[in-house]
Amino acid sequence: MGCFTVALGQILFFGFFGFTAASTNKACDIYAAVGENVPLPFNYEGLTKSYTLRWTHNSTIIFLRAQNRVRHGKPEDINATGSLLLKSVNLQSSGTYLASLLHANNTLATNWTGQLCVMEKVLKPRLSYSCGTNVVKLNCEVSKPEGLVFSWTHDKKILPSETRQTVSISLSNIKEGSNFFCSVENKVSKESSETVRPTCTAPMLCFKSKTVLGVLAGGAGLILILLVVIIVLCLSYRRAKTSMRLSDRVEFKKLSVQKREVEPVTEYENVHSVESWLSPSPQPSPRVCYQNLDVGTDRKSPQLSTAAEGQRVSPVPKPRTKNKKNQ
Repeated sequence: MGCFTVALGQILFFGFFGFTAASTNKACDIYAAVGENVPLPFNYEGLTKSYTLRWTHNSTIIFLRAQNRVRHGKPEDINATGSLLLKSVNLQSSGTYLASLLHANNTLATNWTGQLCVMEKVLKPRLSYSCGTNVVKLNCEVSKPEGLVFSWTHDKKILPSETRQTVSISLSNIKEGSNFFCSVENKVSKESSETVRPTCTAPMLCFKSKTVLGVLAGGAGLILILLVVIIVLCLSYRRAKTSMRLSDRVEFKKLSVQKREVEPVTEYENVHSVESWLSPSPQPSPRVCYQNLDVGTDRKSPQLSTAAEGQRVSPVPKPRTKNKKNQ
């Protein structure tokens, strides 16, 4: 009856701790690769066989030693301090492990709990590359890349800013003979690829993006300045042309006014000259001529009178009329 009570007390006690450990969801405390032997640390100095030692995995008993006798598991799996050695772990070995140590009177001496995470080792990656426009694209090929950490090395120098599976490196940063390799790792292993030397060549005109942007900005500014200058010149030319037109109009009006003032005088002179040209001057009659000659002869010398007599105008003959008979 007493043994039954002790056994029942141990079951209830360890069951409570097992439930508590299983309900506690915590991060991994120990990482291990598939196939490795993993020691679970439990150090209790002065451990004797009079103590009751129990190990559980996800609330399942994997080792039990009580009353100087191993009732579950193998004695060689426990060392002198109580640590448990897990041999050839696999993915199913992951989980929560709990160690409980009781005195002979079933009082708790100490306990330990921890989370074990078992992972597969990473495989060796394969590095490939392709040439792009002014860049070389590097790809670190590996199966099951989820959860892996990538790193890149360029000419034996780690690139701290590159942690992706695929990277692009500017050709301006690659010298002739430069080499690259990538590495992948998880919590339990790490592998690196073979070294690769890209043979991409940059085009003849290879400018940095900042240089191209600067040139484009300068060209746009120059074009804007030229447009402003052209607009100002056009406006100045238009204003000058408008001023010339206005001055020409004013000058034309002045000339028109002067011409209108001169036209009446000119017309009068033209009419007067035409009338003078058309109207014949009056011819003196013979009698007046004779009178003038007589007056002159009285005043002049006898020589002049003689010459004047010789120059007297002969009478104008009358026109002949045909007789009616001749007709």
